[in-house]
Amino acid sequence: MTAPTNITLAVTGASGSVYASEILRALAADDRVAKINFVASDSALRVFAEELNLSGRNNLAEKLLGAPCAKLQQHADTDIGANIASGSYPTSAMIVLPCSMGTLASIANGLAQNLIHRAADVCLKENRPLILCVRETPFNRIHLRNMQLASDAGATIFPAIPTLYNHPQSTTEMAREFVNRVLAHIGLPQPGAYQWQPDESL
Repeated sequence: MTAPTNITLAVTGASGSVYASEILRALAADDRVAKINFVASDSALRVFAEELNLSGRNNLAEKLLGAPCAKLQQHADTDIGANIASGSYPTSAMIVLPCSMGTLASIANGLAQNLIHRAADVCLKENRPLILCVRETPFNRIHLRNMQLASDAGATIFPAIPTLYNHPQSTTEMAREFVNRVLAHIGLPQPGAYQWQPDESL
């Protein structure tokens, strides 16, 4: 797979703001990524306030990064006329991290009610990578059915489950390694990512 250069990152109202913060940092630091289109739902804003003590929508991405980023464009979730709402806009991949069950349900059932839903729908219709990092437990039958529907439509279901075999020392380290796995999945392997029993250099 050719490495993506134009990434859409959506954050929805599920616990896991640290995941969103870490993936945004990784994308901003990756020279292979030319553009980041960032969208946060209203519910995500509340989770950011609860988990990271960040408030407000203005400059949210910059607050998460701790500095401005020239390749980052932030969109309001209500802006259904944004570039990523059209199939003619060349998005390389879209990641929803974390992905709430409500967002999953809307995407799985084609209910393009806001920009996140519409951008995901565009990825599905254009056969572009769509990674849904679902965050809930336990799953009820509706959740499981919606994951199956989204998968059948072409999305990758990538639950926000951290690894433990790398002996993480903090929640941030756990989140960072999960982000490494997500980005490797779309062709953006990260330097320093943990690899189980790597091949020895010849």
